[in-house]
Amino acid sequence: MKYSLIFTMCSLLTVLAANPTAAQTLSGCTRATLSDPPRIVYRCAGGVTLEAEAATALGISERQTDGRPADVEVSSDGVYIEVAPGSGPFQIRTPHAIAAVRGTVYLVDVSDTKTAVFVRRGEVSVSHAGGSDEVLLTPGLGVDVVPGEPLETRRWPAARVQSLMSRFGR
Repeated sequence: MKYSLIFTMCSLLTVLAANPTAAQTLSGCTRATLSDPPRIVYRCAGGVTLEAEAATALGISERQTDGRPADVEVSSDGVYIEVAPGSGPFQIRTPHAIAAVRGTVYLVDVSDTKTAVFVRRGEVSVSHAGGSDEVLLTPGLGVDVVPGEPLETRRWPAARVQSLMSRFGR
C-alpha cells in the first residue's frame, strides 16, 4: 500500500530534544529519559512513539485535533519511530527528505549532507524535501536521500542495520 505525502508549511510549535522542559508543554506526549544508550522517548496521543538520540533536534510542526503529532521535523541525529497501525497519516521532515507512513516502525538518521531512512516493519514513502522523486520502502529496505541525487532503495547490509539499531539499544 502506498501512502500519499502531505505537504504542509506550518510553523514549529515545540522544540523537544533541545529543551528539557518542552515535553511539559507538549500536550498529548509524555517524556522519559533512557541512559544506555542516552536517548529520550516521547509517547504521544494516538499511538505515536518517538525515540530520539539525546542530542537530536526534534520538533512537532503539526498536530491532529486530538493532540497526536502528524508532522515532525528532525534536523540532526537519529529517531526511532513507531506508529500504531490504523492511527492515521504521519510524516517526518528533514532538511533532505520527507518520510510518510501509516502503522510502522522505521528509523531516520540526519546528517549535514543526507538523510537515511530504514524500515523495520510496515511501509514508508520517502521523497526529497521538495517532493521530487518518491520511493516506497518495505521491511529491510533503506534509502539515503542526498540533495540532487536520485533515490535508490537498497536492502541494507546487516552491519549497517545493527549499527543504527544499537544507537537505540536494540
